Amino acid sequence: MSFSNNACIAGIYEHPLRIAPNHTVAQLHAEVAHGALQDAGLTLNDVDGYFCAGDAPGMGPVAMADYLGLKKVSYLDSTDLGGASYLAHVGHAARAIATGQCKVALITLAGRPKSEGSSGTQVRSHYASAPDFAFEKPYSPAPLNTYAMCAMRHMYEFGTTSEQLAWIKVAASHHAQHNPNALLKDVLTVEDVLASPMIADPLHRADCCVVTDSGGALLVVHPDIAKTLKKPVVTIMGAAESAKGQMGGKVDLTYSGVAWTGPRAFAEAKLTPAHIRYASIYDSFTITVLIQLEDLGFCKKGEGGKFVENGQLISGKGTLAFNTDGGGLCNNHPANRGGMTKVIEAVRQLRGEAHPAVQVPHLEFALASGIGGALGTRHGAATLIMGRL
Repeated sequence: MSFSNNACIAGIYEHPLRIAPNHTVAQLHAEVAHGALQDAGLTLNDVDGYFCAGDAPGMGPVAMADYLGLKKVSYLDSTDLGGASYLAHVGHAARAIATGQCKVALITLAGRPKSEGSSGTQVRSHYASAPDFAFEKPYSPAPLNTYAMCAMRHMYEFGTTSEQLAWIKVAASHHAQHNPNALLKDVLTVEDVLASPMIADPLHRADCCVVTDSGGALLVVHPDIAKTLKKPVVTIMGAAESAKGQMGGKVDLTYSGVAWTGPRAFAEAKLTPAHIRYASIYDSFTITVLIQLEDLGFCKKGEGGKFVENGQLISGKGTLAFNTDGGGLCNNHPANRGGMTKVIEAVRQLRGEAHPAVQVPHLEFALASGIGGALGTRHGAATLIMGRL
């Protein structure tokens, strides 16, 4: 069913810490939940729907609802699409609200990979029972080398260059300098990116996202509730999710599952890429951004390199402002899952609450998109389109 305009994002909160050695993961979840509730002007007693993913400790939503003190929850969701989970949760919450299953949905994310010394690239023990483990583990796949494989293939197919990928990091750094909480605040040049160490050919260290502790939370509410609150109303206009795997051996490394979710979300919102002047794009690596921009229809397949070069993603300079908080490349990648912060910054932009130096003026529509898993093997994908209506 279509739920367009039947739910709103009323509360957002991004934890300011990037390293939290004295917090538990559950505590981070609680702090971001309270932050989003305070932002919306609501309380825990108003929450009747709760959403979390694999980053939540214990028995997922059951343990966390108890820990948070949620006493009237009638709807729970623990869908896990990796970093795309929280984008998908917004769509699920909107559908639940549209069908009367809840009215105030809380979505939380938190993790401590920085404090725990986890880069997010190791194979976790519970993956040993995964159906792909015995076939792929002997070849030591990791997010970094599988994304590098996709970048190399894109270069081979379309002539994409390392310089073009570097422009994505450059744009993120121009935005991060205005974010006091960003982990990396230095403005970079293309030369700086290319001078950073090669980690997995053709990806340099600066092509990779940061690793941080932190967290974030969202509140999705019924429109009648949103209208009573003090914050500007941000409406969910379209949402879609999907998964891409090995395709029975017919693998094309140059596109992501966003190639399916983007068109569906645009169709539901009754918009096209031409309507979007701000986009939050999951940026685990620079190649992740470039491929998604193509898949979303901002440019044709193979033309992403030309689309991003020469500062075209820098707010106030280029044709499409992206990740104006600095994104996962410079600001924050909590729990090695970046979908949450993508929604948060899109809402900031629609409210007019982004930093003045990067705020897109008179913004009507925003997009948030991402994948979770590995671009080169299998991943979940989700796309959201929101509006200030």
